[in-house]
Amino acid sequence: MISKRVGIVESIVDQSNGLDDIRVSLNGEIQRAYNYTKMTGKINVGDEVVLNTTAVELSLGTGGYHFVIANLNNLESNLTEGGHIMKLRYTPFQVKVDSVEEQESVYHEKIDKFESLENMPVVVGTLHSMLTPFVASYKKNNPNKKLVYIMTDGAALPIYLSKNVDTLKSKGLIDSTITIGNAFGGDYECINIYTALITAKEILNADCVFVSMGPGIAGTGTKYGFTGIEQGPILDAIKKLNGNPIAIPRISFADKRDRHVGISHHSITVFKDIVNVGVNIPITNYEEEKLKLIKTQIENNNLDENHIIRFINNNSTKEDLDYFGLKVRSMGRNYDQDKEFFDAASSAAYYVMEVCDGSRRKDY
Repeated sequence: MISKRVGIVESIVDQSNGLDDIRVSLNGEIQRAYNYTKMTGKINVGDEVVLNTTAVELSLGTGGYHFVIANLNNLESNLTEGGHIMKLRYTPFQVKVDSVEEQESVYHEKIDKFESLENMPVVVGTLHSMLTPFVASYKKNNPNKKLVYIMTDGAALPIYLSKNVDTLKSKGLIDSTITIGNAFGGDYECINIYTALITAKEILNADCVFVSMGPGIAGTGTKYGFTGIEQGPILDAIKKLNGNPIAIPRISFADKRDRHVGISHHSITVFKDIVNVGVNIPITNYEEEKLKLIKTQIENNNLDENHIIRFINNNSTKEDLDYFGLKVRSMGRNYDQDKEFFDAASSAAYYVMEVCDGSRRKDY
């Protein structure tokens, strides 16, 4: 159920592409809220707004903000002028998008005549925080290659919520974005992962593709009850379309939960029980004791029998991030607090350069 309250806009702290970070007066307190301008219109100080307060009332860490449902002083909004495909279907918030697949689309014929991804490298992460270190390492070494980001609907649905995407696009490090399923707001809209991959190849001429959900992730502590499980079917789709599936393992030595130490049980579950094809899994050559644990996990779960495990020398993650002035954070931890996590994403970029296209220097 949705908890709704009416508040007054007190200030507009920040405005970026499609997202307003505002402060509202609610129950006598000043509280934070987000307004999606393309969905709920332009906002001004003093406006009376209807807010979805559910997440804050539940004290959620993910999605723990108020969101504007409607601006009572401005009911006009315009997500898109064309298109016939609905996202957030059959809800009061359903939006119309111009999808590349639909028959009226100028891209319809290219999508329909697609044959193969021709071994195009597609890297699949499970957390949105894997995006920035991957992009930094890939683009620092390949500034002229086209990198496309596909955002799934496993977490946040509007791409506007992602400050990471906004920053990376403004710096020219992501060339194009695609949103799929019920996620929306990308440069291109697609119905599913298959047509998104085809769009990246046939329409955007991508050299490399990164796929992950938007900000936020849901987990329950059960074997299959986490949104990152989508990594398995996505890897299957890449292989089915004759692409090169590359999986980023979730690795940490800072997480206090035993099930996430070393290779997370999320990744082990995907690689062992969910994905149906052999995939490429880059592993950073961490320090000896940490690498020993990871190798034991690989051996105990027979991951090397079904997948190609490649160990990558990589001490450049922080340098790559600093080169572009990028900061990273995942689960409340920055690079120095959880370097192995971010190194895993960066090493996937070095895997692409080392194995897929040979662009990595040979003197590492």
